[in-house]
Amino acid sequence: MTSRAVIVNLIGSIKTRTGLKIKAKLDLNEYPTGIGVSDEDYLKIKIKKNKFHGEWNYTILPRY
Repeated sequence: MTSRAVIVNLIGSIKTRTGLKIKAKLDLNEYPTGIGVSDEDYLKIKIKKNKFHGEWNYTILPRY
């Protein structure tokens, strides 16, 4: 990839077989770093791992 803009444009050009279109926009804002999540809070996150590379592909489910 030659730039972040190229990546955003590639993501934005995706369309699924069912017609879902993806919108992507480059966010140039700065955000604080070093913010952590406690082990207790992390364990409360409901994560469903995908069968294909579940370490990368997963769904975060609602808690209810």
